[in-house]
Amino acid sequence: MKKYNVAILGATGAVGAEFLKLIEERNFPFDELRLLASSRSAGKTIDFMGKTYTVQEATKDSFAGIDIALFAGGSISKEFAPYAVDAGAIVIDNSSAFRMDPEVPLVVPEVNPEAILGHKGIIANPNCSTIIMVMALKPLYDLAKIKRVVVSTYQAVSGAGKEGIDELDAQVKDHSEGKEMIANILPSSSQPKHYPIAFNLIPQIDVFMDNLYSKEEMKMINETKKIMSDDDMRITATTVRVPVYRSHSESVNVEFEKDLELEAMQKALAAFPGVTLQDNPQEQIYPMPLYTSDLDDCYVGRLRRDESNPNTFNFWVVGDQIRKGAALNTLQIAEVMIKNGWI
Repeated sequence: MKKYNVAILGATGAVGAEFLKLIEERNFPFDELRLLASSRSAGKTIDFMGKTYTVQEATKDSFAGIDIALFAGGSISKEFAPYAVDAGAIVIDNSSAFRMDPEVPLVVPEVNPEAILGHKGIIANPNCSTIIMVMALKPLYDLAKIKRVVVSTYQAVSGAGKEGIDELDAQVKDHSEGKEMIANILPSSSQPKHYPIAFNLIPQIDVFMDNLYSKEEMKMINETKKIMSDDDMRITATTVRVPVYRSHSESVNVEFEKDLELEAMQKALAAFPGVTLQDNPQEQIYPMPLYTSDLDDCYVGRLRRDESNPNTFNFWVVGDQIRKGAALNTLQIAEVMIKNGWI
C-alpha cells in the first residue's frame, strides 16, 4: 500500500493528540510524519510508535513534500491552509474558517463522501455537534425527506479544550472544600463574564450573533443544510454547556414530509455505518455520555413519536466530540480519499 507524508498542525492539543492515537489504532498508511504547532509548543517532543518526534514551529514553508495536512483547528488554519495547498498538500481542516465557503466541501464521510471530489485543496470538517446530529439524521432522511429539525444540545466541557476540563475539576474541588468556585473560561474565554460550570448549565456556547442565536447554534443550522444539500430544511438549535467531561448529547425533534414506522426508523439507524442503536427504554437502555467516551460511533436511543405533531419523532443522540466530532471524522475523510484513489 502506498504511504503518505502527513503533517499535523496543532499536534500538541487535544485534537492533535487524538489524531496520533487514531493514526496508530487505524494503521493509517503514513511515511513521514511532521508535527507542527505554534512557537509556544515548538521544541516539545512526542513519543509515537517507537519514535521520538520534535514539534516544529509552523511556518509558510512547513508543508513542502506533504501529501495530507491534518489541521486540528483554531485561528491559525486560515493563515496556513493556503501555504499547505500551494505546497501540494490536501488540507483537512477542523476550524470554522472554511466550512461555509462554497468552494470548500464540508464532509461527513458516512453522509456525503461524494462532496470530497469538489475540493480545491481544502476540505472542511464540520462542527462537532453538527457531525453527531447528521450521523443520525442521514439514515432517517433517506427514508423520508426532513422538513424541520429542533435540536437542543448538552455539550461537554472538553469542547472548550483542556482548560474547560481543568476548570470543571478545580471548581468541583473548591466546592467540596467550601471555597468559592472561580470561573475564567466558560461560556467563552473572549467574553467579559464567566460562570462556573460545576453543578451548573450554561445556555451559551461561543458568542451571540445579531439574531440572538449563539455562533455554535448558527453553525449547526447552516452546516447541516450544507452537508445534507437541503437549503429548504428548517432548523433551530439551542446549545448548552453541561458539567460532563467528554461526549456531547443532543435531543432532536424531526418532522418528515410523510409518516414513518418506528420499526423502519430503528432498522435504518441500526444499519447505518458509524451509528449504534441503543433503544430499549423498557430495559433502561439508552445512550449516555459516560459510556460513549473514546468510542467511534454515534449512539441513538429514546426514539419515539412526537404526540403533538404529525409525521414527527424525537430521538436522543450521543457521541464523543473529540473523536467522531473532530479527529476521527478528519482521518476518515483522508481514508476515503485513499480508498477511492482520490489522492
